[in-house]
Amino acid sequence: MFNLNEFINNNVTKRSKSMFLDDVISHNKELWALIEGKSILVIGGAGSIGSSFIKAILPFHPKSLSIVDTNENALTELTRDLRCTDGIYIPMNYNPYPMDYSSITFQHFFQDHKGFDIVSNFSAHKHVRSEKDIYSIEALLRNNVINANSLLKLLEQFPPQVYFCVSTDKAANPVNIMGASKRIMEDLIFSYSDIFPVRTARFANVAFSNGSLPAGFLARLEKLQPLSAPTDVKRYFVSPEESGQICMLSCMLGANREIFFPKLDEAHMISFDDIARTLLKTRGYEILECKSAKDALRYSKDLSAGGKLYPVYFSCSDTSGEKSFEEFYTEQETRVFDRFKALGVITGKEVPEHKKVEELIDELNNILNNRGTTKDDVIKLISDYLPNFKHIETGKSLDGKM
Repeated sequence: MFNLNEFINNNVTKRSKSMFLDDVISHNKELWALIEGKSILVIGGAGSIGSSFIKAILPFHPKSLSIVDTNENALTELTRDLRCTDGIYIPMNYNPYPMDYSSITFQHFFQDHKGFDIVSNFSAHKHVRSEKDIYSIEALLRNNVINANSLLKLLEQFPPQVYFCVSTDKAANPVNIMGASKRIMEDLIFSYSDIFPVRTARFANVAFSNGSLPAGFLARLEKLQPLSAPTDVKRYFVSPEESGQICMLSCMLGANREIFFPKLDEAHMISFDDIARTLLKTRGYEILECKSAKDALRYSKDLSAGGKLYPVYFSCSDTSGEKSFEEFYTEQETRVFDRFKALGVITGKEVPEHKKVEELIDELNNILNNRGTTKDDVIKLISDYLPNFKHIETGKSLDGKM
């Protein structure tokens, strides 16, 4: 029987145990002291990373856990999963809410609760495919920046002991709007750091997370559809368990204004086509490499008759915003490597002037409200704010691929 967690450990991360386990164990007493008896709000908690964060913190017995997510079905399944997991601690005050964190309903909820001790925000557009035109760009920037700012203004009313918001490795020297939006998000939360402590983490792809290409491989296999993947794009991967642990460690053990990242080097990178090849072999298939997507679709018809030759279409990446490699920090950023076994920390980041960040968000809001705004207008505004933003534009989107 196929076990996804075993496949990830053996073939993707190539680690038999979590790379952060030793850090969790060595800081166990601190984690208990910082989490036990606390009220915790997790926004975007039904997603891959948010739900893994929840599973990481529950063993330390928080007093209450409120989870907000727009995906009602995923929120329901998370609750079922937790309730059906033997031995897991669930506080008596456990409340999942299907709502948008930028809604008036959420404002009422937060104000009536008079805030929370720990607030973690995992709600974000995370995919490069989310920037193909002005509408997708607007949705991305409103979620990742504009609505995030509204949340922080709300937190000012009842400041938390800790605010954590997950970033991305794509925020280091960004080449796409998604990465740039998360880099702006870092400045945004830091601009509130005199009001309440903030911290974040940049890390890699979560193996087989919701909506990811590897998760798509599983869906294609279930439907006997061909697999497609780039051959020239290598990425760092962490397991779902590791994604929750890095966020917990960053949230609870970080100092104000710190950015955490996993200690991974180039040897840990793997390409998507390699994952696809290994997955097919593990599932008992031989690989038929096709010269086009059309050929792969044609040969996939044989699978329904029980064929074991699986059609794939592997090609070089040619879509906008794709780096052939990833990085967790820039050369200008100060890094500390000796505080944790598996985590590095970016420290000493300049705290951006709150007024300057607010002005950028106002400008973003204004041009997005202008119906004549183009993608180039948005890129120019972001480039003026982030001089190291070098957008890669090819005129092609991932939505045009299998």
